[in-house]
Amino acid sequence: MNNSHTSLSRRRILLGAAAASAVTVAGATAAPATTAQAAPPVGETPSARPARRLVARDRIATARLVGGTAHFQADFHERLDAWLAFWSANSPRVWSIPVEIDGRVAADGDAFTLHTIRVTRDDETRDAFAAGRSDAAHLATLASLHHHFPSVRVEAGGALRVADGPAGWSGSADQVAFAVTACRELWGLRAADTTDWGEHVSRAGHAADPASRSGWAAFTRASLRRGLRTESY
Repeated sequence: MNNSHTSLSRRRILLGAAAASAVTVAGATAAPATTAQAAPPVGETPSARPARRLVARDRIATARLVGGTAHFQADFHERLDAWLAFWSANSPRVWSIPVEIDGRVAADGDAFTLHTIRVTRDDETRDAFAAGRSDAAHLATLASLHHHFPSVRVEAGGALRVADGPAGWSGSADQVAFAVTACRELWGLRAADTTDWGEHVSRAGHAADPASRSGWAAFTRASLRRGLRTESY
């Protein structure tokens, strides 16, 4: 894919748009998991409880999953839809809405490992994000995931693993590591480290208290736009 981000700008995306280009989410299709059963009262016979229900989906937002249908926890899939819409809304206008996602769903349906986001540009399908490519788009995508999920981990090889839950600042090692790297590589705050990165961001006037809930949301959104070079739009 051409890594140039010249004249990048925002693109809005409609969740659930059925007219997206054909695509395919690599990875194992998760089988429905069962919930643990509490011990029955003494003298009673254990009764079977229904398995925890997962939803079968062949896409995230407009992008089809490579490998076909996979099974997700319903609320987690909704978060993934919202995340990809957010990523696309802050991407260059010259990119199409995402057409293909390559990733792996965890067996219990509440974690996802992202490998590739593909879009079309100039009638060609291109990798807008690729796990093995260390560039600004990789950091930007990492920022977008931190904006939507509480747990985001960079795997060996650069794949990004997210777990379900409400987003927000927790001060985890993964969040701090991302924040310091974003400060240095995207914001030009080279002196930022694990103890004072927030002070650097605040002094630069880019975000008020980036370690607060609202500040973290602002910081991750701004980092996404810096990474995709759409901050002026």
